[in-house]
Amino acid sequence: MENNSIISKGKVTAIVGNLVEAVSDGPLIQNGICFFQHNDKQIMGEVIKTEGSKAFAQVFESTRGFRTGMDVQFLSNMLEVYLGPGMLTRNYDGLQNDLDKMNGVFLEPGARTYPLDNESVWDFTPVVQKDDTVDAGDWLGEVPEYHISHKIMVPFKLKGTYQVSWIAPKGKYKLTDTIARIKDANGDEKAINMVQTWPVKMPILGYREKLRPGMLFETGVRVIDTMNPILEGGTGFIPGPFGSGKTVLQHALAKQAAADVVIIAACGERANEVVEIFTEFPHLDDPRTGRKLVERTVIIANTSNMPVAAREASVYTAMTIAEYYRAMGLRTLLLADSTSRWAQALREMSNRMEELPGPDAFPMDLSAIIASYYSRAGFTTLNNGKNGSITFIGTVSPAGGNLLEPVTESTKKVARCFFALSQNRADSKRYPAIDPIDSYSKYLEYDEYITYAMREIGENWIDKIDFTKNYLIRGQEVNEQINILGDDGVPVAYHEIFWKSELIDFAILQQDAFDAIDSNTPLKRQKYMLEKVIEVVETNFEFEEFNEVRDFFKKIINLFKQLNYSEFKSSKFDDYERQLEVLIQEKTTVAG
Repeated sequence: MENNSIISKGKVTAIVGNLVEAVSDGPLIQNGICFFQHNDKQIMGEVIKTEGSKAFAQVFESTRGFRTGMDVQFLSNMLEVYLGPGMLTRNYDGLQNDLDKMNGVFLEPGARTYPLDNESVWDFTPVVQKDDTVDAGDWLGEVPEYHISHKIMVPFKLKGTYQVSWIAPKGKYKLTDTIARIKDANGDEKAINMVQTWPVKMPILGYREKLRPGMLFETGVRVIDTMNPILEGGTGFIPGPFGSGKTVLQHALAKQAAADVVIIAACGERANEVVEIFTEFPHLDDPRTGRKLVERTVIIANTSNMPVAAREASVYTAMTIAEYYRAMGLRTLLLADSTSRWAQALREMSNRMEELPGPDAFPMDLSAIIASYYSRAGFTTLNNGKNGSITFIGTVSPAGGNLLEPVTESTKKVARCFFALSQNRADSKRYPAIDPIDSYSKYLEYDEYITYAMREIGENWIDKIDFTKNYLIRGQEVNEQINILGDDGVPVAYHEIFWKSELIDFAILQQDAFDAIDSNTPLKRQKYMLEKVIEVVETNFEFEEFNEVRDFFKKIINLFKQLNYSEFKSSKFDDYERQLEVLIQEKTTVAG
């Protein structure tokens, strides 16, 4: 903390959990940082409300031992993150402390670590020349960091146009070394190094424009890419009860998605799930780069036993880091698990400030807060014409699996993709447990995606998706009738509809996350398999009784599952395909 950033001092007057009330002797800044002097340590907080000289601050650490009359110092800056080379592979907390530099199992009160490594040396290559004009966010140079070219940019905080008065030659430099000097219209010169800061509550606007998403963001998960596609720069969320597979699905997305950088925000997660991320990711191979997955990952960890205020810091820190990588022209995937616990933290602080409660005691402006956060994702065109994106997928953990609760409802208003996890599908071991009927993707209606799909996937791709979804609905309706009337109480044709919908379920919707081949399905293969399933569904068979229908389609489903486990277009794959054709041909020949 810099002494010259202190704008006022004060005394604590009241303490309610992690909400601390204080009186200041000078000016206050909304969302400004403050430090409480406790046992010779400085405990960080954030001013979330002001009333004259009175400040209400949420404290990011435990307030145990706090007392009235304690000294507090108010700063002129908001909560900021340090942005620069060296963030990949790091494990941070919500305040961007490097957890690997911390001592002991538990975080000590007031402990701080610098998030980057000032002693590391980077191979810098300039991309501008002397006398070039630049704006905030423009690239000055680049350094290699694992598989990406990390761009060194004009600080986002600068306003107006600048002229490069000096740029460092190609060579090795530390983060704090000056790599460029730029001057403004008045001739004032600024020295620039590889590190900059940015307040997490404010979006980074270092781009020319934000565009509507139009390109598929491949995840390798069939029920998403085929049935409910999310687009690059798009938004989606995964609500579902505990035990329905949210975490496993998020891990699959982190590993398989077509992203250059993955940011994982473990917001209020149970400690065992966070430890699982820390222990698994360093050993996972990245199928896209052939390197280790952790080399394109940044983890923001905030466990459920940490103070609730830290949850808000963690989600905003994660989004700001994602915006930084987007400004480099990279495809960034941000996964937040779980935004419900962030909303619960907002509810707790709102209640402590005795604000007027909304539904289920959540803040009245919960929808606006969630919408503002989701809006920071997107597909952008940078000042140099390059494109960058943040694709954001959050998870929601509604109490009791109730998808009508306020957090889910508020998120549905802003997220374009709704991946509803079903307890029934999870109980019947149908993973991923995304309900094919309740879930949806509004991107299927976007003209940009329709044009993209016709050009890149197939002329009638959207029609095939609609056909498949409608058939699944018919299959569900028939299944309900069979359950009520019994197998003998409905026509054999109804059984055929049901088992054809089961074929869609087993061959397309279900996927083995622990199989090397089936876990990650490229789009070309997804298209091939969907068309093959539709071909079977549209084939007319004749059956004498329902047992014949069941036995036949169980054989069909088994062959399709073997196809999914086989290398695409391999001899094994072709053999199963021939067996499938023979089986279908025999049945259609008999029917004829």
